[in-house]
Amino acid sequence: MLNSNIGIYSQKVMKKFIPLLLLVGFGLPAKADLTHKLSSSVQLSVNAAATQVDRVGSTFTISGSNIDTTDGTTAGTVSAGTITSGVYAPGTIAATQDTAGAAFSFSSSYIQADAVPTSAPAVGAVGNFSSQVSTASGAKDTLAGTITSAGVITVTGGGAGTVATGQFVNELTIN
Repeated sequence: MLNSNIGIYSQKVMKKFIPLLLLVGFGLPAKADLTHKLSSSVQLSVNAAATQVDRVGSTFTISGSNIDTTDGTTAGTVSAGTITSGVYAPGTIAATQDTAGAAFSFSSSYIQADAVPTSAPAVGAVGNFSSQVSTASGAKDTLAGTITSAGVITVTGGGAGTVATGQFVNELTIN
């Protein structure tokens, strides 16, 4: 009888501790890594004035068969020509057929160079070059940027040659 009383007693005690154990178990903190990052940035830049040019050089070619060439001074000879301000001038070239009525060919081509300038080109001015790009400097007068604590970005571009960039990053990581 003693064993049955102990069994009944332990069942009653256990029934009283079950709610208590459940409450204690739910009250324990959960293990979780939580990371929250906020970052914001505004980048404002004003470009400097710039001029970029490519100078073309002189090119002169002459070729042929069954012909005689001259520059007017000596038959069968073409002299070096003249160079003025960095530009080659081949002079007048004459070609004469060797044998009248026979087949012949003659070809001549000339590309005139850009003259060598005596000073650097001014920004926005067109120089004597075949290929050029000129960019005026930026104006910072109206260039501005702000980011509020709520993440609202306001950027105002300046004049030509300016760049305004705003960024707000909200990152939440749960492991």
